[in-house]
Amino acid sequence: MTRRSAARRAIAPEADALRVGCGWSEDDTNQPWVLIEATAGDSHPCSSHLEALSKDVERGVVTTGGSPAHYRCTDICDGIAQGSPGMDYSLASREVIAMACEMHAQAGHFDGVAFLPGGDKAVPAHLIAAVRLDLPAIVVPGGVMDSGPDGMTLEGVGAAAAQLARGELDAPAFRRLQMSVCPSAGTCAFFGTGATMQLLCEGLGLALPGAALIPAHLNALRQNAREAGRQLMALIDAGLTPRRIVTDAAIHNALALHAACGGSTNALLHLAALAREAGLAFSYEAVNAINREVPFLLNVKPSGRFNANVLWKAGGAYRVFQEIRPWLRLDAMTVTGRTLGDNLDALQAAGYFQAQAALLANHGLRPEEVIACRDAPLRPCGGLLALFGTLAPEGAVMKTSALPESMRRFAGRARVFDASADALAAIHSGAIQPGDAVIIRYEGPAASGMPEQFYVTEAIASHPRLCESVALMTDGRFSGASRGPVIGHVAPEAMRGGPIALIEDGDGVAFDRDAGSLHIIGVGSLESSHERVAQALAQRRARWTPPPARHRGGLLGAYARWALSAPEGGGLSTF
Repeated sequence: MTRRSAARRAIAPEADALRVGCGWSEDDTNQPWVLIEATAGDSHPCSSHLEALSKDVERGVVTTGGSPAHYRCTDICDGIAQGSPGMDYSLASREVIAMACEMHAQAGHFDGVAFLPGGDKAVPAHLIAAVRLDLPAIVVPGGVMDSGPDGMTLEGVGAAAAQLARGELDAPAFRRLQMSVCPSAGTCAFFGTGATMQLLCEGLGLALPGAALIPAHLNALRQNAREAGRQLMALIDAGLTPRRIVTDAAIHNALALHAACGGSTNALLHLAALAREAGLAFSYEAVNAINREVPFLLNVKPSGRFNANVLWKAGGAYRVFQEIRPWLRLDAMTVTGRTLGDNLDALQAAGYFQAQAALLANHGLRPEEVIACRDAPLRPCGGLLALFGTLAPEGAVMKTSALPESMRRFAGRARVFDASADALAAIHSGAIQPGDAVIIRYEGPAASGMPEQFYVTEAIASHPRLCESVALMTDGRFSGASRGPVIGHVAPEAMRGGPIALIEDGDGVAFDRDAGSLHIIGVGSLESSHERVAQALAQRRARWTPPPARHRGGLLGAYARWALSAPEGGGLSTF
């Protein structure tokens, strides 16, 4: 079989000459061409170490007869952008990175790609690019950072900022916290979006077993990178590509893993976009069906007790797979060239889980403390729920693993804001009271790029009177660190005329976790008849017009114009 690089070079005679100009030899030009695509850069800790890690992938490629080339498109940091206009770029950046990967691979005549991401949007961008290109590919997750003093991690800064605003924390103490919670490279050491998506790389079969959330300072991260480089050469020889791996079975397994771990709600955006890229079905109904069956097991912050940098030592994704084996599709293919079930059996036979448990013992912990057994789960159902109703006809998303049991049902009076900054100011000023339903709208993909509402969620969750008495509902999205009674991805979004655009201060809003419902239950009062609600909403709709576009030009103008809805993944529609 003629390699892709050879076929491309036959019609591009300048290609070899230009590779020689980069330092390649003639022998190098005749070997398989391998793209090492990293989000390396000084953008944030998830990416600052990836250039060095890509050299380990290079070693694995070179020792098995490949010719590597390093390309980069760094990502932005949600934490740095958080709460500012920069956050509007976050979800759009996923599309930019995926397109850059596509451009690099297609224009460079490569036979295979090693992807090195670490952050919230970098990981799903690389997954989408892998499926789009359908070249032999492997993902090398960038690992997780250490904990700060007393186990503090970055998500504590949001709560501390809210305490500072309320006068409960002084400025020097807050500054000490800022200076200590990110002590190393790697994704943040809680189970936020970056950590969730790294783990789902294994769930989808696109990363080697045990690759996700390796502490970034350990040699094991470099060893995994070298092994990934060697395995990519085997994938090129076998012609095994991502579309043979990312199948319906892989999406099912990723959702089952997510249910058991209670990961970030952002994962639903990314899995929906990935499924769309692969031509696979994806629905909130399927998400609910899996979460009703798979128990919640992961005792990791923000929903649990421990930091994410012990998860790999507890056995990682495959330890979770071992516990939820009855709900998995074990015949799903992976980048090992074997099925998920075969990988599980091989790890068990090799003593992998016992070896990882010995590492965890250094922390004074047993694996079952971090990853509960399926016979004694933390909760009987998974960590996510899609809600439907008159406020969200196309669905909304709730992270039930972070929901207080006392908030299984809620009814409150709407306090409506057209921007998250206004809602945050109202919370800090004391204008939000127990029993209020905070509504933040015009924050969906078509309105503002779908920024996170993390500081709003932390202001509520860290408030002693509001944390179990106020709910937040938005057509925007949340940080993976968010906790409490928060509902996002409300669809249709306000900019597209969804019911969330019609709600007014004083209207009644209610959700029921067990029923999976999210309704407008009153107009101008906590409760009205169904007929009265429908009539009032119809009258408001007749008067409603969309506000002017927040972004008219540049990247965000283009993204807002072409963005798909949240249930469709928030990607770009066909131009």
